[in-house]
Amino acid sequence: MSDTTQEQNLKKNYDFPGRWLGGAALIFGPLLMLTGVALRYRFHFFFPDQLAAFQDYPALLTASYNAFAAGNVLMLPAVILLAKRIAGRRPHWAFWGATFSVFGLFTRTFHAGVDHLAFQLVRQQSADAATQVIADSYSAFHIFKTFNLAVMLGWIVLAIGSYLSRALTIYQCIGLALMSSLPLGVLKGSTALSVVATIGLCAALLPFGVKVLRDGPKPSATALSCGIALSAALIGFFYFFGQAG
Repeated sequence: MSDTTQEQNLKKNYDFPGRWLGGAALIFGPLLMLTGVALRYRFHFFFPDQLAAFQDYPALLTASYNAFAAGNVLMLPAVILLAKRIAGRRPHWAFWGATFSVFGLFTRTFHAGVDHLAFQLVRQQSADAATQVIADSYSAFHIFKTFNLAVMLGWIVLAIGSYLSRALTIYQCIGLALMSSLPLGVLKGSTALSVVATIGLCAALLPFGVKVLRDGPKPSATALSCGIALSAALIGFFYFFGQAG
């Protein structure tokens, strides 16, 4: 076999994120985001209240913001896989929907970093000091402000593309579009819209994720056990390596 033929076969067989990562991301990404939203729903929405809540309930707020951030990261392979399904019939809708959505996911990841730093200011100083720092710097320029509209628009474009391409049902498309109502920005708490948006995301993507995981041969018990063990080992390794850094 020539090098050219071998390279072509590799390109043909390679598919990111693939069935397992993509399917798992479609299920766990929305669930983690909903969990994060639900855990902080009891506290008031604006950043002074979020910082005060962290001072009183640090473990709860840490779990909330980390669950949401983890779900947001998992949405990257989920969006890529959905865009691939849309692209078969509506490639332009897939391209723009995925582009806007991915830029929006990066923006929320940036916000998560600012949230983390603000919470550490509460730990090291006080909620009042952290509130003053955030208030004084809230309007400062950063490049991710450019993508604020993309955060909201991406889900609508993906929903329309999913409907036109029949990648999702009409009800799933409506649920996906509801994500455009999820509040964005630094240290944002939860509102009724936050709950509706993330429930809509779950309704849209969980059935799709189950379908993706079922669409193919079932792995053997040995392969499944090895896969779970390897995933757990990698997560543990990355966790402890990260803590050491």
